[in-house]
Amino acid sequence: NNGGIKMKNILVLNGSPRVKGNTEALTKAFIEGAQENGNKVTTFDIAKLTLNGCIACENCYSTGTACFFYYYFNKIAEALEKTDIFVIASPLYWGSFPAQLKCIIDKFYAFEVGKKDLSGKGSVLISCCESTDESEFDIISLSYDRIAQSKGWNVLGKLLVPNVAAKGDVEKTDAINKAKLLGKSI
Repeated sequence: NNGGIKMKNILVLNGSPRVKGNTEALTKAFIEGAQENGNKVTTFDIAKLTLNGCIACENCYSTGTACFFYYYFNKIAEALEKTDIFVIASPLYWGSFPAQLKCIIDKFYAFEVGKKDLSGKGSVLISCCESTDESEFDIISLSYDRIAQSKGWNVLGKLLVPNVAAKGDVEKTDAINKAKLLGKSI
């Protein structure tokens, strides 16, 4: 029983190519917290998918699916249209998203072409990096804010975790607990 709170559909894009890495650990903790409140979570591990970038063909939704070419993006787009809360979980690569995740984000152009209104959804950013300098998150954070703003999403939280390079480093911080609490707060 979740105390009468409405169950939410949550879509998580795990953008980390590293299996069992710090981003994955944070994502799992967030999901655990969200599920404890009775929320339904759908996760896509982006690095495991075969992806190509958007080619701006502008045939989006012309055949009933978001992308004219790419099957996996269509599954993600379908889930995103139905979700209440959208979570981007990403390691920091040169100040931004890894290429695999950026392919998906670039394909959000389909929602513009298809005139799909995704406004009003909640959104969360979870990111980690090896640098001890928290300003390293400035670009990914700003990029995420602009995406959320352009889509009319409500930013429900950000968890930015510096100083975690090797697998398991995040376990030596309080970030796992913070991720779980963030999930529970949804």
